[in-house]
Amino acid sequence: MSPLWEERPGPAGPLAVHVAPGRAATAAATLVLCHGFPLERDAAGRTGRTFPALADRLADESGWEVLTGCLRGVGLSPGNFSLDGWLADLRALVDAAAPSRRAGVWLVGFGTSGALSLCLAAEDRRVRGVACFGSAATFTDWAEDLPGMVDFARQVGVITDPAFPPDLKAWGRAFLELRPAEAAAKVAPRPMLIVHGTEDKGVPVSDARLLADAGGPSAELRLVGGAGHRLRADPRAIALLVGWLERQGP
Repeated sequence: MSPLWEERPGPAGPLAVHVAPGRAATAAATLVLCHGFPLERDAAGRTGRTFPALADRLADESGWEVLTGCLRGVGLSPGNFSLDGWLADLRALVDAAAPSRRAGVWLVGFGTSGALSLCLAAEDRRVRGVACFGSAATFTDWAEDLPGMVDFARQVGVITDPAFPPDLKAWGRAFLELRPAEAAAKVAPRPMLIVHGTEDKGVPVSDARLLADAGGPSAELRLVGGAGHRLRADPRAIALLVGWLERQGP
């Protein structure tokens, strides 16, 4: 493990986790921060690399404990991607963050992990709020070509085992069963922040509007003019997150 990361138990193997230093003893709430799905060839190993620095910044500016982790197949976390597997890993990160937190756990996810954060929060009352960046309202398009999705996952590096998945149909079932827009309706009235780039070519802006509409009055929709899908690298998006956290302070 890199000095920035430590191992924590996960449902399918160890997960690489970084906890921002200096806040665990005094923070009332914990923020769990997570990466999106890699989009470039062989990008899985470097995905999440900048998240420890973001976690440290958010801890300094918010006063919360901040934990970030890599889901299976990404960064230093071994394993092979499945959507329900990522949901289970995200739940494990919440398990690691939740003990003794009077103000609960808040989730911040980019892309796929933002959509999964809504799905988890819909069923887990320990989650007090969710922020999503460039997240989809549905995964049904991923289910339309399962062999192509597996091939893409191999190209970006989140699937490395030649024999995985052992059952393609079972592997793809979660793309239909997990419904972020429906989950957003169940998260309400807990606060939600939905941030989306107006020039996102991967996830249409209409998905952000669907999530915000489902969340109702408790959901804040913020569109970042001219921004694409990589909102982690856009300082305007991070500023929106910092401001939202200030308003949610435990």
